[in-house]
Amino acid sequence: MLPSTLRAREDRSQSQRGCRQEGGPVQCVGRVLRVAFGLRYGRLVVTASDALPDFWAARRAEMPALPEAVPEAWAFGATPEQADGLLELVLRGIKDGTASSMWDYEATGEPLPEVGELSVVLDGRGEPRAVIETTDLRVVPFDQVDAEHARAEGEGDRTLEHWRAVHERYWREHSENDRGFEPDMPVLCERFRLLWPMPTDRT
Repeated sequence: MLPSTLRAREDRSQSQRGCRQEGGPVQCVGRVLRVAFGLRYGRLVVTASDALPDFWAARRAEMPALPEAVPEAWAFGATPEQADGLLELVLRGIKDGTASSMWDYEATGEPLPEVGELSVVLDGRGEPRAVIETTDLRVVPFDQVDAEHARAEGEGDRTLEHWRAVHERYWREHSENDRGFEPDMPVLCERFRLLWPMPTDRT
């Protein structure tokens, strides 16, 4: 059973995401996904699959507590291959964390995620493959992100050293703000749980 707080998010999601349901399947207008490697959002913008409304309707049939409005849909990764690889980590129960530059949020005006927020995770072709719920959010300087969060992101050897190297490279090359990377830059560390499907592995 999903917590009742999720049901209270329906009106907010519907107004922000441009989705509606009028006596039939959920309809989403102008839906896009933002793809980013090691980030929640990034530069690349593509159109999500037309299968998204039907995917969400099927999930609601299985879990009636889910809101009617289709949540935001997005993919991990700067490329389709990365999107598929990181999604696989989520589906296996290995990856339950991600990180974003607060400077990028300021530059783009994207709304910050909230605890209890639902998301549909897409694969590299824009097909909906998973539903996750944000469970924790913390803003910390880059150089104070800890080993626990690095492990939660599930990438590479899951060490803090690997996490720092990969994210520094990304923010130096792909930041959506003029400041790019700094060792003390504010980082939004996000944790989430997989609601659908059930994880296939807990390695």
